[in-house]
Amino acid sequence: MFKNKHALLNNVKQVGSAIKRYPLLTLFISSLLILAWLDAQHPLSLPNNQGVFARVVVDENNRPLRTFADNNGIWRYPIDLSTVSPLYIEALLNYEDRWFWYHPGFNPLSLLRAAGQNIINGRIVSGGSTLSMQVARILHPHERSLWGKTKQMFRTLQLEWHLNKTQILQLYLNNAPFGGTIEGVQAASYTYLNKSAVELTHAEAALLAVLPQAPTRYRPDLHHKAAQKARDKVLQRLADFKTWSQETVDDAKLEQVFSFNYRPNQLAPLLSRRLLSQHPNKPVIRTTIDRDLQQSLQDTLMAYMQSLPKQTSGAVLVIDNKTAAVKAYLGTADFANASRFGYVDMVQAIRSPGSTLKPFIYGLAIDDGLIHSQSLLADVPRHWGTYRPSNFNGAFNGPVSASDALQRSLNMPAVDLLERYGVKRFVGQLANAGVQLSIPNQDPNLAIILGGLGTSLEQLVQGYSALANQGQVKTLRYLKHELNMDKNTRQLLSPASAWVIQDILSGISRPGSIQTLAATRHKNTFAWKTGTSYGYRDAWAIGVNKDYTFGVWLGRPDGTAVPGHYGRITAGPLLFNVADQLNINAMASAINKPKNVVSEIICWPLGIRLTDQDSTFCQQKKQAWIVDEVVPPTWHIADSDAWQGSLFSFWYNPQNNRRVSLDCPVPNKQHKQIAIWPKVLEPWLNAKAKRATLIPPVDPQCNNTLITPSSTLKIIGIEANSIFKQSGNDSAYPSVWLKTLGGDGVKHWYINGEYSYEAMPDQNVEHVLRNKGEQQIVVQDEQGNSDMITVYFQ
Repeated sequence: MFKNKHALLNNVKQVGSAIKRYPLLTLFISSLLILAWLDAQHPLSLPNNQGVFARVVVDENNRPLRTFADNNGIWRYPIDLSTVSPLYIEALLNYEDRWFWYHPGFNPLSLLRAAGQNIINGRIVSGGSTLSMQVARILHPHERSLWGKTKQMFRTLQLEWHLNKTQILQLYLNNAPFGGTIEGVQAASYTYLNKSAVELTHAEAALLAVLPQAPTRYRPDLHHKAAQKARDKVLQRLADFKTWSQETVDDAKLEQVFSFNYRPNQLAPLLSRRLLSQHPNKPVIRTTIDRDLQQSLQDTLMAYMQSLPKQTSGAVLVIDNKTAAVKAYLGTADFANASRFGYVDMVQAIRSPGSTLKPFIYGLAIDDGLIHSQSLLADVPRHWGTYRPSNFNGAFNGPVSASDALQRSLNMPAVDLLERYGVKRFVGQLANAGVQLSIPNQDPNLAIILGGLGTSLEQLVQGYSALANQGQVKTLRYLKHELNMDKNTRQLLSPASAWVIQDILSGISRPGSIQTLAATRHKNTFAWKTGTSYGYRDAWAIGVNKDYTFGVWLGRPDGTAVPGHYGRITAGPLLFNVADQLNINAMASAINKPKNVVSEIICWPLGIRLTDQDSTFCQQKKQAWIVDEVVPPTWHIADSDAWQGSLFSFWYNPQNNRRVSLDCPVPNKQHKQIAIWPKVLEPWLNAKAKRATLIPPVDPQCNNTLITPSSTLKIIGIEANSIFKQSGNDSAYPSVWLKTLGGDGVKHWYINGEYSYEAMPDQNVEHVLRNKGEQQIVVQDEQGNSDMITVYFQ
């Protein structure tokens, strides 16, 4: 505040005197003040990158998998100056704006030159615009007039005021017009050259440098000759400026410009959609996908689907075991094909897994000390309350090893193991390891091991990776930046049991092999397991080796059955096609065996080491993998002799080798022990191994009832291997009467593995032979006694 009017007038006079003395300085300051006021009143319209860029999902090497235009239908992919080829920057600056780094936004000499050319030609032929001025016009379009040029100059000064040169150049790289809906050098490079802007050659860099000058006239997909002529002009100028050598330019001119427009890629479309919804604010989503592998598997899947019904779809998932990075993700067989439900992502879909959970119960049973790899298991009729499962092939196999039962995916041994381990405990172990299961009514029962629940291909592949990662389950990684984050790992199996299970699964023969499962001598380069859900709705196959875990699913997304298609014959061959694409090397793919896993000879029926028993007890030798020196004996139900292999002790008369009691009046009686098989296996044993052969009859001199033989069960009235035929033109089917001799209590009859009849003691049942071929007939009583015969219906 001035003290009086005289002081105020005095200051005004001083200002006026300064204006008269320094007019140019006054003009400069006034101009700055005006520009500052205009800048405040008319701020720059700078992109905020929200909805400005097209969105792109890229692979591990920043190559596009799928692209999405922005809200205005423009294809513009964000790129940094550091990720553009230096050749392009050289071509752009030397052709468009050699003094870019030094001028204040406009080049007076260029403007004078352009003005002279326009006056001479009587029309606008050159604008003399710098890159800064071009960016200003892109951000604030204007008409080509003196007033428009003035506004452009103002906007250019604003740019130079608020941004540095690098920021201005980056705006040009991302927003320059390249024809049609293509903007920015990265979108142009992928559209016209099918490569990233970081990979440009000299010729390609020159082409993209000149294209924004006349994006319609020079579009290589529409006017390739004009584009090539303009490109060559740029190349020659760079040679004249000594930026590039004449030899380099001459070589670049030999490259032809072709009329081609590369359409946006549609690789991994369902994964792209999934990741975009999870990360709505990211313009570029960098995944762990290998685009070459993704493309190869997409072609493989499409070709494979030609042999399957039109309504079926398929899914493939491949992960890197070391990093848990997803390398290929095919959620559908044919994206956007409505007949194949192409919009449904079957990698995430919840489906019945069939038998694919069986390896986990075997591994957990090993860790629990219930079995070793060659434990004697019983594939025989069995019921758990009202639950009476059967095998996929409709027959029982009697005595089987744990390895054989897992390789052949037999149902009865798996259910038996699950009961012994505990259903809720099993589900809890999988859940704690991160394997998510969908269980009806949240009430798990024995049926879950045969597919009586839901899970996804994603969860199965994640779970199976434990077989290659010392029993640990790692959370899958879809984004590249996640690879640097701490891995979320949970223990499912011990390293030892994980190795044993993958070793067992690597012994399953390849689909189409003439070898039988039991006779396979050479292991595959990877372990694998198949599964088929109830009613042929889902066909699965999962593979594991040291480097990769990979899985396939085939079926109808709507849940309709696909009769005749199941895991081994439908999903198995596709799995091996995937393995071929991964170039799995047998030697490099071997998983190292833990030191606490050793190979030992065990014997059936007792199931223990050969060295821990009398050699006379060893009826069959097996080479088994033993973990931590634990060798569990043959054991099924502790309170039932029918399910145990055990030692049987008795006294006998050496004169006639008949069995006697200790108090029987027979001189020189002797004691003996023999190893006997579980009673439930009797029908499948050879004559020498049956109890009737191994246990001698009672000596008539002894009438002690304590040593009478245990009850036996025998099918009578039907001759084994009988052949039945329909008589003449009679449409009636032949029948047989199911009768037994001996046994205790109610009899349960199984025909070709399926529970068929319940008969009271002394009750006979008539069975009509309706299905032609081999007919396996098994009977079992309440004490576990059983008998089996086979007949044929032609």
